[in-house]
Amino acid sequence: PDDGSVTSIGMAAFSGCSGLKSIIIPDSVTSIGDAVFADCSGLASAKIGNSVTSISDGAFSDCSKLASITIPDSVTSIGDLAFSDCSKLASVNIGNSVTSVGNEAFSDCPKLASITIPDSVTSIGDEAFSGCSGLASVTIGNSVTIIGDRAFFDCSRLSSITIGNSVTSIGYYTFYGCSGLTNITISDSVTNIGDYAFSNCPALTSVTIPDSVASIGNPAFSS
Repeated sequence: PDDGSVTSIGMAAFSGCSGLKSIIIPDSVTSIGDAVFADCSGLASAKIGNSVTSISDGAFSDCSKLASITIPDSVTSIGDLAFSDCSKLASVNIGNSVTSVGNEAFSDCPKLASITIPDSVTSIGDEAFSGCSGLASVTIGNSVTIIGDRAFFDCSRLSSITIGNSVTSIGYYTFYGCSGLTNITISDSVTNIGDYAFSNCPALTSVTIPDSVASIGNPAFSS
């Protein structure tokens, strides 16, 4: 009920409720437990209230009918595996207070076509968007300093990426297998490019590497 009485929803509270079709988290709720809606295979609509401060680990993982999600400005972090394996997730709007995107947060979401990481975010976790085979466009905000290992691994349709001007490190295998990527400009804040960072990107024809880069990993750009 949206009467101010509910302030938290416990761990795995609705996990595996395959008949659950929609959920509205009221504005009174400030915390939701890990895996709270995991494996809710019928969940097609979810509205997150404007007081929730974090999307917990695995909160909506394996919600195979969830098509879109808006993360409100009250949220400061997106947990590990938060929306992993959401096979129909096509639209994600990340609020302007999120500072971190967890490991595998949106991994294996093949319908996700574009993503904008707002300027509030400072870190993108390992494998955050790995296996998002439909992801074509990525904009990384100007506060991100580290892009995790395998963050965009095997995003085979990725053709456009803007890397913010605060990124200092591109991790191991970060863009490995991004076979649609044709050109890349690395901002002059970057000092390290990890092993295999852009390996197996056969369409890559243009790469701009600034003088700030001190270390390029083993076969970082090999095909």
